[in-house]
Amino acid sequence: MAEARWLEVSLTVDDEMAEAVAEVLGRFVSQGVVLERSVTFLNDEDEGTPDGPVRVYGYLVVDEHVEENRQRIEEALWHLGQIRPLGEPAFRPIEDQNWMAAWKEHYRPIPIGQKLLILPAWIEQQDSQRVAVKIDPSMAFGTGTHPTTQLCMQAVETYVQPGQPVIDVGCGSGILSIAALKLNASHALAVDIDPAAVLSTKENAAANGVSECIEVGQGSVQEVLEGQFSIRHAPLVLANILAPVLIRLFQAGLAELVMPAGVIVLSGVLDTQAAGVIAAAEAQGLHFVEQLQMADWVAIVLRR
Repeated sequence: MAEARWLEVSLTVDDEMAEAVAEVLGRFVSQGVVLERSVTFLNDEDEGTPDGPVRVYGYLVVDEHVEENRQRIEEALWHLGQIRPLGEPAFRPIEDQNWMAAWKEHYRPIPIGQKLLILPAWIEQQDSQRVAVKIDPSMAFGTGTHPTTQLCMQAVETYVQPGQPVIDVGCGSGILSIAALKLNASHALAVDIDPAAVLSTKENAAANGVSECIEVGQGSVQEVLEGQFSIRHAPLVLANILAPVLIRLFQAGLAELVMPAGVIVLSGVLDTQAAGVIAAAEAQGLHFVEQLQMADWVAIVLRR
């Protein structure tokens, strides 16, 4: 077992005491204090509303001063506790290790459908029978581990037309566009409103050797329809976004991106939200083809 190099000190408190406890720990720990709490999702678009107690923690370097610093932390928290009662701080030794390597151990290649393979960028491909899409999971949304991405990739494998373009709205990491290109789509237009996603898509495209075939830009449906990019329509359109956003995008013209007889794949949809998304799509002249499901998530395929 590796020798402990760090001593974690943590204390769980309520909102009113969190800042004061963080200030105390901040006098002694190395590399800052973390305040961590659970979140509650109030609705489909809520990115997380803080809820419950706050865990305040940081790390002491294990050196000749560690016991002295531990004692001083306990004394400072005792004095703070005279103002308002606090629990006892918890101390936990942390083994020295390569944190990046440890993090990467959790990611493994993921086979999708009959042909595709999501491959973490640092792993060598072993399965030569599958088409590998290399993705760095430290980057934007769309690492391949979530059911919505896997469902979309499965649909891409089924509906992509070799030699034809695709449009990817809300491209995230670019994983869907890259998959389509590796299945011989001629060109991919990948757009996202988040500049970090635009950068991530470009970097992942380069890692997969498809930079020359992909056009990446900041924007959404409106910018595509206005002609700000090289294409306005495609026989395959992909949109892996939250359900309420999909419904709004249909009102903004999402269906118009789909060429006549073309297909759109929608995901980011919980099974309880599917009916509403389908209704919004059908109101714009699209026709239901099929629904794919994994756990509580679905991907919906419609044709124009």
